[in-house]
Amino acid sequence: MARLPRLTLAEQPHHVIQRGNNGQAIFVDNADREMLLGLLGENAVRFGIALHAYVLMDNHYHLLATPASVDGLPLWMQAVGRSYVRYFNDRHGRTGTLWEGRYKSTLIQTDRYLLTCMAYIDLNPVRAGLVADARDYPWSSHAHYAGLRHDKLVTPHPLYWSLGNTPFAREAAYVDLVRGGVAAADQNVLTEATLHGWAAGDRDFLEALQKNTLRRVLKSRPGRPPAPRP
Repeated sequence: MARLPRLTLAEQPHHVIQRGNNGQAIFVDNADREMLLGLLGENAVRFGIALHAYVLMDNHYHLLATPASVDGLPLWMQAVGRSYVRYFNDRHGRTGTLWEGRYKSTLIQTDRYLLTCMAYIDLNPVRAGLVADARDYPWSSHAHYAGLRHDKLVTPHPLYWSLGNTPFAREAAYVDLVRGGVAAADQNVLTEATLHGWAAGDRDFLEALQKNTLRRVLKSRPGRPPAPRP
C-alpha cells in the first residue's frame, strides 16, 4: 500500500516525533543536544515555525509546533534532519543514516489536545524513569513554562495564556497540569495518531478538517461505511 501524503496545515499545531534508526542513540553528549536545539531554532525562524514545546530523549525527540505555511513543517524537519546528520557523522566519525525513516506527525485539535500534548511531551522523561519530576529534566521546554528559565526557542501558544492572568499564575497552573498527568486514553490517542499520521481531535473537528483536505484525516474502519450523521 502506498503511504499517504503528510497531513500538514498552516496555522494548526502539530505533534512531531523523530526517532533514531533501530532505536539507536541520536545524542552522544550535551554538545550534540545543544547542536540539535540550535538547528531547530535557526530553521524555525527560516521556515516560519512557532515551536511551542519540545523534549530531547536519548534516541528520539518530540516537538509541538505550528507552521505559518503548509510547506513550513516538512521543510523545517528536512533542513534540521539533514544538517544534524552531517554534523553528527562528521563529529563522531560515522557514516550512514541516523533517523528511523521520515518523521512522524499528527495535526491536533487545539482546544482539546494542545495543553494535553504539552504535558505528554514534558512527561516523557518521567515515564522513562529518568527523573521523578518534569522540572528536573534539563532537555525540555518544561522549565520555561514552569518559570525556571527563559527559553528563546519557545513560542507559547495563545491557549497557554488562558491559564492565568499573571506569569506566576500561568506557571503554577501549568506545573499543576503536568503533575496531574495525562489520562491513558489521551496518551493513546496522541501516540497512535502521531505514529500513524492521523489527526487527533473530536468528531466535529475531524469532520470540519476533512472538508479542507482531500487527504483522509482518520483511519478507515473495516467493514461497511458508517451511516451518515443526522
